Amino acid sequence: MKAGTIYDELARGGISRREFMKICGLLAGALGLTSVPPVDVNAAYDALRKPDGLVNLVAEALQTKPRLPVIWLEFQDCAGCTEALTRSHDPTLVNLVLNTIDIEYHETLFAAAGAQAEAAKEAAIKKYAGQYVLVVEGSISPGSGQIYCTIGGRGSGDLLQEAAANAFAVVATGNCATFGGLPRANPDPTGAVGVMDLVTDKPVINVPGCPAIPEVFTGTLFHLLVFGAPPELDSLKRPMPFYANTIHDRCLRRPYYEAGLFADSFDDDGARKGYCLYKLGCKGPTTYNSCATIKWMEGLSFPIQAGHPCLGCSEPNFWDGGGFYQGQSAPLLRPAAALAAGAGAVGLVLGAGMATANQAQKKRAHPTEQHKE
Repeated sequence: MKAGTIYDELARGGISRREFMKICGLLAGALGLTSVPPVDVNAAYDALRKPDGLVNLVAEALQTKPRLPVIWLEFQDCAGCTEALTRSHDPTLVNLVLNTIDIEYHETLFAAAGAQAEAAKEAAIKKYAGQYVLVVEGSISPGSGQIYCTIGGRGSGDLLQEAAANAFAVVATGNCATFGGLPRANPDPTGAVGVMDLVTDKPVINVPGCPAIPEVFTGTLFHLLVFGAPPELDSLKRPMPFYANTIHDRCLRRPYYEAGLFADSFDDDGARKGYCLYKLGCKGPTTYNSCATIKWMEGLSFPIQAGHPCLGCSEPNFWDGGGFYQGQSAPLLRPAAALAAGAGAVGLVLGAGMATANQAQKKRAHPTEQHKE
């Protein structure tokens, strides 16, 4: 029996056509589908140029494609990314599982266990060969005979390669699966590595964070569903719609940074006034993620907003990368230099105003020179 499309299942649940198109619009906007994949998708580009083109692309995908099969493996992890996903706001985990994806195997969310669960995984690998997305949570320990991370007597490296062989794409979620995370921290007793260190013959998409932002993860899955290919990736295989900017770029404390106002301790007057946390070790200027825009808990807040410096958890080796809470020696750009370069918002406005005034004064003094400018 042919699997029904996502739209078919939504319609059976009582969703009207109007409600369906509203869902498509919300998904297109909320899930970060801001770029098409770097493949030959001329039809997709043509559709994007039309009014509501992206919404129509989403609608077409939901009307023509079945739910996306997902096999989810966990290795050296704390299940934190799974726990974060259960708190996803848009879409919720319930909507994601019931309407968009089809989780064929997940140790934490599965009711089955032991031999029954393993049999379900093996059947899914064969049934959906070339169609399913493999999601990996946790680092892999391929050395020392794979003794440090085994499931059912089998090593994590073997299990990863087996599941990746038939996948059409692999999504590594969380810093452990992407870059090794906490298990890889000094002295790294298990020889932990990330997925991309072992899987080299399949598209690998890294969604780092500790844990990964749930809407970033679901947005990445939804991109795979709509386009059938990964989004544009950066040099670390992170989706550009979510990792193109640093946290510093969108930080609500950045005006204080530009003004040279920093908290010197967690309980001083500057901290209470919301000053920049750079001197308290904030790694926002060198960390690429969407924390400052998507935030957490339905957009309620994120660590810096709550008064805690960024730890850089979406970057490689963040556990050993200079330590936590260690004050930086100096701002990346001293305020005077930033103003001189026009980097701050206030500096840009003032600079533009002064330039306009000077230009007007020059034209009044030399009216014959206007045509040359």
